[in-house]
Amino acid sequence: MKAFVFPGQGAQFAGMGKELYENSPLAREMFEKANEILGFRITDIMFEGTDEDLRQTKVTQPAIFLHSIILAKTSGEQFHPDMVAGHSLGEFSALVAARALSFEDGLRLVYQRALAMQKAGEINEGTMAAILNLPDEIVEKICAGIDEIVVPANYNCPGQVAISGSLKGVDMACEQLLAAGAKRALKLKVGGAFHSPLMEPAREELRQAIDTVSFQTPDFPVYQNVSTQGETNPEKIKSNLIAQLTAPVKWTQSVQNMIAAGADDFTEIGPGSVLQGLIKKINPAVQVQGIS
Repeated sequence: MKAFVFPGQGAQFAGMGKELYENSPLAREMFEKANEILGFRITDIMFEGTDEDLRQTKVTQPAIFLHSIILAKTSGEQFHPDMVAGHSLGEFSALVAARALSFEDGLRLVYQRALAMQKAGEINEGTMAAILNLPDEIVEKICAGIDEIVVPANYNCPGQVAISGSLKGVDMACEQLLAAGAKRALKLKVGGAFHSPLMEPAREELRQAIDTVSFQTPDFPVYQNVSTQGETNPEKIKSNLIAQLTAPVKWTQSVQNMIAAGADDFTEIGPGSVLQGLIKKINPAVQVQGIS
């Protein structure tokens, strides 16, 4: 069975989408529609901007969403999955690809989410770090024992968990995790403590935005980061999307559940190849490839 997966923040690169825009009339039309919806020419930043320009959350998230969705829409006959999933932001791409959300509503929600997350990062200063080569349980136990906000935020693959929280909390956790045997504790260049309680202001803003949008039953199950299950109920999908901002991205568990449901062929749609690498580490036996 085929599974299509969509990347999240961090997959962006300078020049992303330019070739698509130049070679496909449908891509050009969708990019121009996006410029109109957003009220600024995001294509100028994507095609000509610097890495620094693309690193702003309010640009990064809609840029990755656009790149992923336009690739899916222009891939034609290649796009026939049995199930889909997305990593964090990529969940919105997966929902639009599954026709649970329209392209226009998906883009508006992604942009509102990005603005809300950027603002929450300014209100509650925080950061994230990638912890390598420690069992999940040890990461969870050490984070729970620290008297600051710091939590596991992304279960990316066995031996790779990102933590998120206050500046002090993440520093304290990194120190203790290294002492407990972590191979590395890498601070991430992010604009806030994503998928932690410090994103609560953004979660409330996103909830209000999601309540104004119509969700449909998807064409195929969408494995969501919060539940790790293949969801088809629009109300359940909405509540999981809202919860995702302050809850961990359970990518390892989602991929394992997709494989248990029969997925043996994964295609990553969007910039980069991060998810292909993670899926191979989760289960080396499955097929992986990308459309980028």
